[in-house]
Amino acid sequence: MHWSALSLSGFISLFAATPLAHAAGEDYGVLIISRERLEVATACEIGVYVQDQLAARLFQEQSTSFNLPPGTVSLRLKLLPGQAPGCNPGMLTPGSQNVTLKAGDVLKFRIAMTQEGMYLKPAALDY
Repeated sequence: MHWSALSLSGFISLFAATPLAHAAGEDYGVLIISRERLEVATACEIGVYVQDQLAARLFQEQSTSFNLPPGTVSLRLKLLPGQAPGCNPGMLTPGSQNVTLKAGDVLKFRIAMTQEGMYLKPAALDY
């Protein structure tokens, strides 16, 4: 009797762990931010802020990616002070963009510029 109770509990715990194993592979979304095109005409480094925390620094021809939990993510781009002249950030705080990620999403954005400043433009994955 003792052996069968132990076997049964092990068998039940095996099935209980199975959904967690499947969910662990897709409980996040992937966000890719690229500066591969010459849409931002500056040699300055661009800071990528996720939820108002500096998460990446990008120079021309670079990209970065983040594994983030599902939900709405606040993103902000800002010129960072550096070695090159004229790279000091301005007095105004740049606006943020919100991106909604679902579990399993892979979203790619590239950095673009308008007269109002830098923003993230949706881009094709191009695998």
